[in-house]
Amino acid sequence: MTDLLNQKREFLTAGGTPITVGIVGINYATSYVSFEGDREWPTDGKSNKHPFQEAEQAEARLRTRVASDFDEFLVLRFCATNKPPYDFAWIDQHQTEMDYAAVLTRISRKYEQRF
Repeated sequence: MTDLLNQKREFLTAGGTPITVGIVGINYATSYVSFEGDREWPTDGKSNKHPFQEAEQAEARLRTRVASDFDEFLVLRFCATNKPPYDFAWIDQHQTEMDYAAVLTRISRKYEQRF
């Protein structure tokens, strides 16, 4: 969250009236492996929660603490593993496409209003 807000502040330092857009991806995978150097930390659902166990809370925190700081805020929900065969899928591809198109439409309208 801090990185998103700091990046927005950086854009604002150049002056003008930039249109700020926050885009985040949230992984709903049923398992994942974190890496620290040569060490691997697979999720176990207990002490190391699986991504899907934390995804909804993560999105809620982002929407509560960060989303209102941007002109537009888009959450991309997906399921991906970082082990072969590196599976990837959108949680709801149609909804993702609709949300993305809606954000682009609103951004283009904001741009037209500013110029």
